[in-house]
Amino acid sequence: MLLSKSLWRIPLRSFCSTSATKSPKNPNIRCTIFSSTGDIVAHGKEVRRSQFMEEFHLAPRDLRKFSRPHSQMVPSLHTRSHVVLFNILDVRALVQHDRVVLFDLVGSRSFESYSHSQLTKALSYNLREENLPGMPFEFRAFEAIFEHVTSNLRTEMKVHTTVTQNILRGLEDHVDTVKLRYLLTQSKKVFQFQQKATLIRDHVEDTLDRDDYLNGLYLSDSAAGRPHTGTDHDEVEMLFESYYNTCDEVVQTVANLRSQIKTSEEIINVVLDSNRNELMMLRHKFSVGLLSMGVVLYIAAVYGMNLENFIEENDGGFEFAVILSFSLLAVVAVISLRSLRRVQKVTMTGLAREDVRMVRQKVK
Repeated sequence: MLLSKSLWRIPLRSFCSTSATKSPKNPNIRCTIFSSTGDIVAHGKEVRRSQFMEEFHLAPRDLRKFSRPHSQMVPSLHTRSHVVLFNILDVRALVQHDRVVLFDLVGSRSFESYSHSQLTKALSYNLREENLPGMPFEFRAFEAIFEHVTSNLRTEMKVHTTVTQNILRGLEDHVDTVKLRYLLTQSKKVFQFQQKATLIRDHVEDTLDRDDYLNGLYLSDSAAGRPHTGTDHDEVEMLFESYYNTCDEVVQTVANLRSQIKTSEEIINVVLDSNRNELMMLRHKFSVGLLSMGVVLYIAAVYGMNLENFIEENDGGFEFAVILSFSLLAVVAVISLRSLRRVQKVTMTGLAREDVRMVRQKVK
């Protein structure tokens, strides 16, 4: 009983602040708030979690997915009657019909901090009605967020493409262990990036396939007392579909890049196998040479023994022993090399040419 009471006293982790995630005793949420005119009314404002949920009429379950570990890897978009919650890449935002809340990334890396500042500038520009006239406030916010996400995807894709192409060009000139290790590391990074881009594309596609999600994105209509229903949501559908096409293009490009990596790996494996086979053949040739020399040495050893034999009594005995030794050396070498060459010449079916010819004759 005491254990259950102590667990209730532990505050929920904040989904917008790294410091809040690391320290459960800090229930504050740090965020930047944009007004309906695109002005920043609060920058880096800290609000208690309970007060934040009460002000925006949120339930704890609405923020539960954002507080999970590695929540950036799984994109999510939740629609409510009055708000839309975004969690895509490094973007964690809450959109209303007249206000946008962008959650700050405290303790983030330099790239994420720069990306966060770029998103802040994009929101400040897009939320001004004179920059995008005739478009509802929430759609201008959606466009800024998705433009930021797709821009980051394209930038990361270009980096992976450039690094991978440089590694592959280097392997065309010379294959060594260091370059192969770089290729393996880069292949893992490209695979992870492909998974991330695919998740974003599939999530946008899932949103496009659900009418209730698309209707829930019309926050201005809901605030005016006329909730959007039915299947007439061409405006938001076209907006999401344009960014779906961009995400799909990134996924296809990365898939092509992975195909190039796989093809290069297969070619490298073939080259390494060929080199390995050549080294094995060279070793066998040396073995044949040693076997042939062994025959010569054996005859020389027998001839050099201090034994009485008819060869020593003849004047041409020495010449006869030398000619016999080299003749046997040549015979052993030719027979061994022919057998080795026959083993070396294999077809795609794994049979030697002579065996293939015999099989064809039997078939006829």
